[in-house]
Amino acid sequence: MIMFGIIAAVALVLGLVLIGMYNGMVRGRNMAEEAWSGIDVQLKRRHDLVPNLVSSVQGYAAHEKEVFSAIAEARSASQKASGVQAVAQAENMLGSALGRLFAVAEAYPELKADGNFRQLQDTLSALENEIQMARRYYNGTVRDQNNRTMQFPGNIVAGMFGFQKLEYFELDDVNERAVPEVSFGK
Repeated sequence: MIMFGIIAAVALVLGLVLIGMYNGMVRGRNMAEEAWSGIDVQLKRRHDLVPNLVSSVQGYAAHEKEVFSAIAEARSASQKASGVQAVAQAENMLGSALGRLFAVAEAYPELKADGNFRQLQDTLSALENEIQMARRYYNGTVRDQNNRTMQFPGNIVAGMFGFQKLEYFELDDVNERAVPEVSFGK
């Protein structure tokens, strides 16, 4: 009778530990999904701003069709991308195209002085900061979830219930995207 009580108590404790670990993994996965939706919101805001930037520059530099075409393609790819790595790759491509757009804008002092263009540029800069903060939050939740699912004994529980390692969202540094490369070659 005492042996049965000890076995029941041990089973109860193990069951409670298992339930606690499972619930922690579910909570971590849900936090990562919430964090990803925060990134998604900021990226959509960025995508909505791009056409306004392009139309502002087009008025001054209509002959820069290659740059405008690259931005349109990159924006389209960004909107269609799914999955952390695909979105990151598409966003890096869009960031690079926007860098070329700002390089074009540098050649037009009257455009740089235009209030609407400056406001759009400031809005994009603020959005880049918001994306950076959302990315940090997401990557922090991913790190915590990966720790839960990869450390012992969580890896056993994760394997039993199909929890997978999550991917980090990596973008080029904002400053690398915003500053175009300028060459004064001969």
